Parts: sequence; structure tokens; C-alpha cells
Amino acid sequence: MASITFTRHLYRFFPDLPSEPLQVEGETVAAIVDALDARYAGLGHYLRDEAGRARRHVAIYVDDTLVSDRVRLSDPVGPTTSIFVAQALSGG
Repeated sequence: MASITFTRHLYRFFPDLPSEPLQVEGETVAAIVDALDARYAGLGHYLRDEAGRARRHVAIYVDDTLVSDRVRLSDPVGPTTSIFVAQALSGG
């Protein structure tokens, strides 16, 4: 199972996310996001837009590399993959 961690800022919107890494099954980033959304309603919509693409303000790293397919999220995920989800911050 892949190990998923999140930037602390996502806890403001999803306070039920555990602080320890989640173990999630899936063969692609899209499948992982689907599994996360099944556990934490609304998380998938927060990470993807209506067309299923990664939202502009979200960065998803697979084994320390930014996902290459932001449209379909088809990057492969293996049983020992580490995924980090970050919300971009902006302001002035």
C-alpha cells in the first residue's frame, strides 16, 4: 500500500485526517485520490477539478517527484510508494 502524507494546511479543511501517514491501495494517483475521497468525503473534489485534473493550488508528489500527469493523474503507484499532498499558499 502507498503511504500518503499531507501538508498541515489541509487539516483546516479536513480535520479528521490522521497526523500519521495513511496507507492506501491504488495503482495510479487517480485511484489513490478516489480511495482518499471514499474515506474523507470532499477530499477528492478539493484535490481535483470537475474534469478530474489536479487543481492548480495542489501539488502531489510521488516519491519526491511532482506528478507528471496533472490531467488524468495516471502516474503509477507501487506498494512502497510515498505520496505527499501539498496545498499551495499565496498571499501578500
